[in-house]
Amino acid sequence: MTYEKNLVQLALKLFAINAVKFGDFTTKIGLKTPVYFDLRVIVSYPDVMEMISNLLLKLTMENLKYDHICGVPYTALPIATLLSVQTKKSMLMRRKEVKAYGTKKSIEGYYKAGQVCLIVEDVVTSGSSVLETVKDLRNEGLVVTDAVIILDREQGGSRNCEKNNVQVKSLYTISTFIDILEKNGKINQQMVDNLQKYFQEIQAPVIEKPLKRVVLPYEQRAELAKNAVAKQLFNIMATKKTNLCLSVDLTSTTQILDLLEKVGEHICLVKTHADIIEDFSNDFTTRMKQLSNRFNFLILEDRKYADIGHIVSLQYLKGVHRISQWADCVTAHSLPGEGILKALFASGDNHGVFLLAEMSSEGNLITPEYKLSTVTMASKYPELITGYVCQNKDTFTDPGLIQLTPGVQLESSRDDFGQVYNTPEKVIIENGGDVIVVGRGIVAAKSPETQAVLYKDTLWKCYTKRISGNN
Repeated sequence: MTYEKNLVQLALKLFAINAVKFGDFTTKIGLKTPVYFDLRVIVSYPDVMEMISNLLLKLTMENLKYDHICGVPYTALPIATLLSVQTKKSMLMRRKEVKAYGTKKSIEGYYKAGQVCLIVEDVVTSGSSVLETVKDLRNEGLVVTDAVIILDREQGGSRNCEKNNVQVKSLYTISTFIDILEKNGKINQQMVDNLQKYFQEIQAPVIEKPLKRVVLPYEQRAELAKNAVAKQLFNIMATKKTNLCLSVDLTSTTQILDLLEKVGEHICLVKTHADIIEDFSNDFTTRMKQLSNRFNFLILEDRKYADIGHIVSLQYLKGVHRISQWADCVTAHSLPGEGILKALFASGDNHGVFLLAEMSSEGNLITPEYKLSTVTMASKYPELITGYVCQNKDTFTDPGLIQLTPGVQLESSRDDFGQVYNTPEKVIIENGGDVIVVGRGIVAAKSPETQAVLYKDTLWKCYTKRISGNN
């Protein structure tokens, strides 16, 4: 009962300080409205901020579990700060505009992947501001499931948030707020009727839940791809009905070309290591390109660049291998920082990069934080990034990018050097792999062509099962 009295007092106080206005206004999303909540004024009224934070704490946050608090910029930041102090939970800050200098971070504060962050917002109409903040936090690996707000305008915002797996708890709905004002003589019955009619008739646009890349067919994802190589690779997979990448870890050009003659029609991509080929020549790359055109597959040079930008540019363009002249895409580490992507981006058109976000070898030193930093860095170069070399479907969400997953055999196993092999079912259905790399399972087989067909059919069945939802 005490809290109900406090809610009435707070509503009347917000009316008194002109935080609620009546007239003709336009909301952030462009809706015309007869009532506007301008809660930015509360920063000049410490008693009001204290009332709001106390009520949010008691009425919306009491049973929630969270590690951090993040206020939606900018009106909710003062309230989030008070709640952080009261709960002794750390506060994170989301930048609306990421600076072009300094750390260039969208989320400020100390956090770890997997921790839970609670959203604080003032007013929800469509939920777009909440969901923009949620997206940035989730991109950093944080878990976001709840948002606490002062006022829900009941125009669809809560539903939009719930569709995106965020539950909203509010101090007021617009109905209860109007009822308080009417019962205390602040607005008349005619205004109440007009407001009720408006809120019943005018709803915010529906914000659909982002499409999950693992359930979309390759044809649809090709349309969403920003990188030309990713778009081409998606279309090749859809046309040839294969998501098999052959890793030709051989040292002889004759062996490689003979193998591609046998299996070229069954693969979408061939992965090479130019620096292990003992008789590498321009004639070899010319003939390999001819085979790729004839059989319609792309070439990935698994160079794993990991140097400063200037050197990487030279490694890509110059030297004996002149990789830029024949490879459709390359692999690179993010360890050197953004300079490596700047160098590759400036080195030519119509090429792509797979960034290593995870590895399949036992004991590798890639951490969750490193993986997230890799994805964040890559997001600044959408026209360059073809996808990621990774093992987990949660590494990234963009359906226009490709998950390249190595370490696959028809049965789970491991070799003497710590390489772990998973089954097609695990890497495609469970882990979200798009293009699956197979090496020794085909290369060392008595009949590479027979084995390639077996892998192609098995991998494709797993993919079709995944997108059908029957798993």
